[in-house]
Amino acid sequence: MLTFESGRAIRSRYVEMSYSEFTLSLLKSQFKLTIVEQVELFPSPKEITPSQLLQDTLAENIPLALGIDTEKARSEMIIAPVLIELRKLFDRNISLFSGIDFTIDKEPGLNGICDFILSKSPEQLDLTAPVVIIVEAKNDNIKSGIPQCIAEMLAAQIFNERAQNNIPSIYGIVTTGSLWKFMKLTQQTVTIELKERFIENLELLLGILSYIIDPTLTRSIGFDETAETQRTQR
Repeated sequence: MLTFESGRAIRSRYVEMSYSEFTLSLLKSQFKLTIVEQVELFPSPKEITPSQLLQDTLAENIPLALGIDTEKARSEMIIAPVLIELRKLFDRNISLFSGIDFTIDKEPGLNGICDFILSKSPEQLDLTAPVVIIVEAKNDNIKSGIPQCIAEMLAAQIFNERAQNNIPSIYGIVTTGSLWKFMKLTQQTVTIELKERFIENLELLLGILSYIIDPTLTRSIGFDETAETQRTQR
């Protein structure tokens, strides 16, 4: 990147980049990260029964999204309904953001648009407590989305530190809609789950997502279909 000083061009100390341009090697060297590969991040998650609405929606949407076979179709028809369901499971006490500018620090490249962010706050007009970063895999390539996801997780970590949010770990997901790969950032250690989770096991997927939002969750959460219907009819 060129800047100008006293009428002459000089090369600045950094080249402006964005989340999607990072590589694992650059992340490790620039942010002093340790990468740990672990077979399972969630050895015994509690399964959660999805609502009938989500079951019906995905039964209709998954074949259609796979047939269209674009990132936009998978995002709108598979990923978004699952995340909306999660928000409802927590009685709208978490917020969901899609396609927002999440610029934290341009100099090291922590800027760009995030596909999805889950925030540990009911505030929907303003992002205040990011806890989960979700990246749509490009060209069905989960592995290629991992560096971008980690970069966005680092940005969320910095955001929370500045806001003095007590969120010790940031979770990340790279997904095609069909496959979901999870990772966790704690301090300067990134743990990547080698196992991939499948949308076909929706109960387990919702259980993992719920655990991320509230690891101390001991009560059974799930849908009371009657109560949900009454809520939406008010």
